[in-house]
Amino acid sequence: MELKHLRAFAALAEELHFGRAAARLHIVQPALSAQIRALEEDVGAQLFERDRHRVELTEEGTLFLPGALATLRQAERAREVLQQAAAGEVGVLRLAFVSSTLSQLLPVLVRTLEERYPRIELELKDMPSLPQARALLDNALDFGLVRLPLNVPGVHTRMLFEESLVVALPQDHPLCAQRRIQPQDLAGCPVLVLARKFAPGLYDQMLVGFHRRKITLAIAREMGEFTTQLALVAAGLGVGILPSGAASALPIGVVTRPLALAMSGAGIGVAWTSLENPRKRTLMQVLDELYPASSPECS
Repeated sequence: MELKHLRAFAALAEELHFGRAAARLHIVQPALSAQIRALEEDVGAQLFERDRHRVELTEEGTLFLPGALATLRQAERAREVLQQAAAGEVGVLRLAFVSSTLSQLLPVLVRTLEERYPRIELELKDMPSLPQARALLDNALDFGLVRLPLNVPGVHTRMLFEESLVVALPQDHPLCAQRRIQPQDLAGCPVLVLARKFAPGLYDQMLVGFHRRKITLAIAREMGEFTTQLALVAAGLGVGILPSGAASALPIGVVTRPLALAMSGAGIGVAWTSLENPRKRTLMQVLDELYPASSPECS
């Protein structure tokens, strides 16, 4: 039983006229007649009563019609799914992210994908940048939203947006009187930072920046989360140095001031190992639209 025979049957069942049904199917009338005969031979029943003046469904044809229409609808759905898959509009994408993307980047990306490609399912994981890189290399992830710079062989990255550093201070700290913090202002202050294992590129660039100014940071604690770092600042246990995007939601009693320390290539980026299927290319296209490339791809 061929789909073209079912389409011929469905068209003739609706039109009850060979000429109109043939025109609807864009075939000649003898071809339509041949397809109906082939279907009747295949199912072993006469589906239409026809003579020179009329065409009507037989009882068998009436019983056969709902199943034929359901088969045609299912075939059309299967074709649509296949076309959507080929266009990168169906399937699962495994996406990890660093927690500082939760305030803006991740919600915008998820909302855009949901609106445009509702049949793409996102599996989301909160994960530091280096574990993301390892998961990408192990093919346990498709993409990572990571903190740059991140230099891992085999992992490609692209900057989505740059971030500057800020200093988080208890609101009664003397440095709050300054509109901008100079690196030398932090000499001797107990400093809270994100641990190197979570963002090695950011950590190393920050220390190099202070070293060039012959300033040694008094690192009091290295944290695993920016939220914990800010909580300890609120408790008065030190001042925090962190990217501006990670300070979007401050605890009560904490304020931030810009830090006058340039960071080359520091910010949030996307990481991947390959773009071998249309689904991955779709997500990258969305990111390219949301965050147009301002710098070349790195690897």
